[in-house]
Amino acid sequence: MRYNYRCRLKPTDELHERLAWTVDTCRQVYNHFLHRLNRVDGTSAYSEQSLLPDLKREWDDLKDVHSKVLQKVVQRLYDNLSTLKGRKENGYRVGELKWKAPQEYHSIKYSQTGFKLNNTSGRPVLSLSTIGDVPMVYHREVPDDATIKEVVVKQEPTGEWFAVLGLETENDTPPKPENPEQCVGIDVGILKYAHDSDGTDVEGPGLSYERERLERAQRDLSRKQHGSANYRKQQRVVAQRHADLKRKRRDFLHKLSNYYAREYDLVAVEDLDAKGLMELPSNSRNRASAAWGTSLRMLEYKCEREGTHYVPVDPRGTTKECSNCGVETEKPLWVREHSCPSCGFEADRDLNAAYNILSRGLTEVGVVHPDLMWFERAELSRHHERRVASFERPAETALPTGTDSVPAKRVLETGSRSKGAERLS
Repeated sequence: MRYNYRCRLKPTDELHERLAWTVDTCRQVYNHFLHRLNRVDGTSAYSEQSLLPDLKREWDDLKDVHSKVLQKVVQRLYDNLSTLKGRKENGYRVGELKWKAPQEYHSIKYSQTGFKLNNTSGRPVLSLSTIGDVPMVYHREVPDDATIKEVVVKQEPTGEWFAVLGLETENDTPPKPENPEQCVGIDVGILKYAHDSDGTDVEGPGLSYERERLERAQRDLSRKQHGSANYRKQQRVVAQRHADLKRKRRDFLHKLSNYYAREYDLVAVEDLDAKGLMELPSNSRNRASAAWGTSLRMLEYKCEREGTHYVPVDPRGTTKECSNCGVETEKPLWVREHSCPSCGFEADRDLNAAYNILSRGLTEVGVVHPDLMWFERAELSRHHERRVASFERPAETALPTGTDSVPAKRVLETGSRSKGAERLS
C-alpha cells in the first residue's frame, strides 16, 4: 500500500534560495521540452529523457540539479499531456499546454535516489542531493515496514516549504472481515455534514470565522496598487488566510474519516459525483466548502489501511425512498422529516437516507442481516434525538472540547457507540 506523509521544512535563507533556484531551473527545463513537443513529431517521455545528458553539456546550470529531478520534469510534462487528452476524450473542451510562468511552478520531485531522511540527536533533516540538509518538523515516525519511494518538495503560496514523503509498506493491508458485524451507512450534507445509521449527526467544522478573515484580506488586497511592495505583501496575507481555512477543513475530514475507518467493519457511503454537483447552477460555494470528494477519498484509503469494507452505493433515491417499506415519497429540500404515507414510518430525513445507504451497502457485499422492523427503527430514531441533545454537552474526556461543531474526535459519545450497531449486526 502507498500513502503520503506531509512534513514542514524549515530551510535557512541560503537553503531557501537554493530550493527556489532549483524549482525555477526545473520550470525552464519544462518550458524547453514543451517547446520541443510543439515542434517535433513523434516524441515521448522516454525519448526526451534520453536527451538530458546532452542538454547538461550545453546548459551548465543543469549540472547542479539531480538527474532524477530532471527526469521527473519531463515525465510531468507528458503526464499533463495525457491528462489533457483524457479530458478531451471524455467530451470536455480543452486547449493546449502553456508555458509555466515563475508563479505557476512550485515543486520538484526526487524518485528512488537523491534523498535521505536523517534523525540524529533529535534534529531531523531531509538531505537532498545538490541542495543540502534541510531541517524539518518531524511530525511522526515512518513505520518500520515502510520505504520512502519518493519525495516531493513544494513551496506553498504562503512562502512555506513542505516535503511530501511517498511511503510504500511491505506488508499487505489487514484482511477484511468476511461477515462484518459493526456496519454503518453515512449520508452527507451541508446543514449536517454527516448523518449515520447509528443515529449520530456531525456538524461541519464551522468555517465562518476563517471566511470572514479571508474576505477582509481580499478587500485589503483590492485597495493596494497592483505590483507594488504592499500588494505583494498583502498577497501573502491572503494566501495565509486560504491556508488557515484549508487546514481546518482537512483536519476535520481526517479525524472524521479516521473514526469511521477504525470503529466499523463496513462503511457504506453515497458514490457522489462531486465534480458534477459543483457544476449545478446554485449553492456551489457550500458544495465546494463541504469537500465531499476529498472526504470520500480520505475515507476510502483509510478503510483500505485499516482493513474495513468501503462500499460506495448508488445515491439515487436514498432520500425519497422509505427505508421501512421502500415506497418513494417526494420531499422538498426544506422538509427535514421523513413521514411515509404508506407504512407510517417517521424519522429524520437524513437518518432515513442513512438506513437506505447501509441497506444497499450490505446488499452490495452480500452480507446477511436481520431487517429492522418498524418499531425498532422508531426506537433508534428516538435514540437519535437524545443523542443529538447529548452532543450539545459532550461527556468529559481527555480530548479538547469543540466550539461550534461536534469535532471528529467526539463523534463517538462515551458508552453509546454500539447501541445502533448491535441492532444491525
